[in-house]
Amino acid sequence: MHDETIAIHAGYQADGTRAVAVPIYMTVANDFIDAEHANLIMDLAIPGFHYNRMNNPTNDVLEKRIAALEDGTAALVVASGMAAVSYAILTVATAGSNFVVAPQLYGATYTYFAHVLSTLGIEARFAADDQAESIGRLIDDRTCCVFVESIGNPAGNIVDLEAVADVAHRAGVPLIVDNTVATPLLLKPLHHGADIVVHSLTKFIGGHGTTLGGAIVDGGSFPWTEHAERFPTFNQPEIAFHDVVFARDFPERPFIVRARSIQLRNTGATLSPFNAFQLLQGLETLALRLERHEANARAIADYLAHDPRVEWVNFAGFPDNPYHHLVQKYLNGRVPSIITFGVLGGYEAGLAFFDSVQLFKRVLNLGDAKSLVIHPASTTHRQLSEAELIAVGIRPETIRLSIGLEHVDDLIEDIDQALASAVG
Repeated sequence: MHDETIAIHAGYQADGTRAVAVPIYMTVANDFIDAEHANLIMDLAIPGFHYNRMNNPTNDVLEKRIAALEDGTAALVVASGMAAVSYAILTVATAGSNFVVAPQLYGATYTYFAHVLSTLGIEARFAADDQAESIGRLIDDRTCCVFVESIGNPAGNIVDLEAVADVAHRAGVPLIVDNTVATPLLLKPLHHGADIVVHSLTKFIGGHGTTLGGAIVDGGSFPWTEHAERFPTFNQPEIAFHDVVFARDFPERPFIVRARSIQLRNTGATLSPFNAFQLLQGLETLALRLERHEANARAIADYLAHDPRVEWVNFAGFPDNPYHHLVQKYLNGRVPSIITFGVLGGYEAGLAFFDSVQLFKRVLNLGDAKSLVIHPASTTHRQLSEAELIAVGIRPETIRLSIGLEHVDDLIEDIDQALASAVG
């Protein structure tokens, strides 16, 4: 089936077979048939539902659809996008290991990598930029993965995934890609060398600013058994599950099985089944929403580019954008509805614009049906130093717009009056 059909058709499972309508299961646990059935499920010998902290029938439907859209072998949904990022790293990292990161990251991701994981003995090595050569120079025999955002938030950079994947794989490590901004309808990282994909479902997939959620997708292609010494947790018996060996016993989806049974089971960032239901409703309209998001964004980016009160505009849809060739290569010419620009007058002018909007919502989120605005230097990335802000692509005057579904004339009118208040 086509991606948009998988996304919206409630009558089909991820494998294309007919299914009954999606149920909402609100119980916290599910019945075992008997002791043998319980033992087999708890030992991971057979699939099955038992306790909602680990799995649930409604969540399972969402997992199958996200996996299908990304062309992965399996998915795990969790309570938030940051939980997905955290579990993705902790599933493959151990104390004493490191991972290499392109610096253009969402603020909370940057802070978690730079200041939280270090307390667990896991080192995040930030490359100078998003280029494969810069990333490759930092990989050593203790590196457990490479992590990038396919489209940086809010920097708007687009990573050359095939080049980065080649560098990672030659070193024997997997590539983990946060594909939140692109969504699987614009870009499928697994088609370009990625091994694991993460999403904040809160953003475009949910689409209405109502529901938190995250997802991890296993590509099922990384050869864990060929790198047994580097990845012992995938290749040695897991004593918590009667000596299961994840890479041997679950060759098509070892990452997701380990993430679910070790990370989710023991730390419990579980997605509520009701949230899963709401995210499924959002997923049904994703293809239609992206078309309106993009059309509005192109018109607003063009308006900003011709306004003398605007110092600069960063929009991947412009032919002179430094990443435009990657838009053609990876996004088939499509672009996400995220625009960053600089208000003439620096930091204070950026704050004045932020304070003056009326239709745009001053919200940290993105990918909403409503149009949103944020001043990253004073909000999402305020914990970063001046040097860190430069590294992630944020200037003092930077404004990030997430363009929604309202009438474009109304959005431009609001931008015009806010610029008048900020610049005059």
